Amino acid sequence: MSQKTKLLAEGAAMVALATVLSFIRVIQMPWGGSVTLLSMLPIVIFSIKNGVKNGLMASFAFSLIQFGQGVMDGLFGWGLTPASLVACIVIDYILAFTVLGFAGAFKNKGMSGWITGTVIAIALRLLMHFISGVVIWHSFGELWGGFATENTILYSLLYNGAYMIPEIIFTTIGAVVLLKAPQTKKLILGE
Repeated sequence: MSQKTKLLAEGAAMVALATVLSFIRVIQMPWGGSVTLLSMLPIVIFSIKNGVKNGLMASFAFSLIQFGQGVMDGLFGWGLTPASLVACIVIDYILAFTVLGFAGAFKNKGMSGWITGTVIAIALRLLMHFISGVVIWHSFGELWGGFATENTILYSLLYNGAYMIPEIIFTTIGAVVLLKAPQTKKLILGE
């Protein structure tokens, strides 16, 4: 089997695993968003192993699947204008999930680079959702039991940070655990 075929098969397997894990929502926020069972970890690991270019290709494929999940979750029934809908698709799905491929930016820097790449990639995803929250969604009022704000920036930060910050923490911990254990480190990175 050629190296390219192996890479495509590995990428497809990691996208499939990430997709399955994305359906396992550990915490579902009442106003939207959820903390998943390490759904970004397979994409992050693939990116760390194979670099940014290959990571971006796999994460782009994952973004299309996430868009499909968004459609199943009622994206077209959210009452968005056509322009807002297109912006939502591009920012909240295509860009937000494709940036996960940047986890491989520090692949040759050891554990500290892998942690940095993971945090930066998922923080970029948070940034995309934050931008979408400010530009498209604005403020819909109440978040937690009576807490409301008309400050669009604060609202988007709280809304998106409530589920994305735990995702950053858990995915980074997951990456460290996998890449620190000699057995999985050798399996994943070939070291």
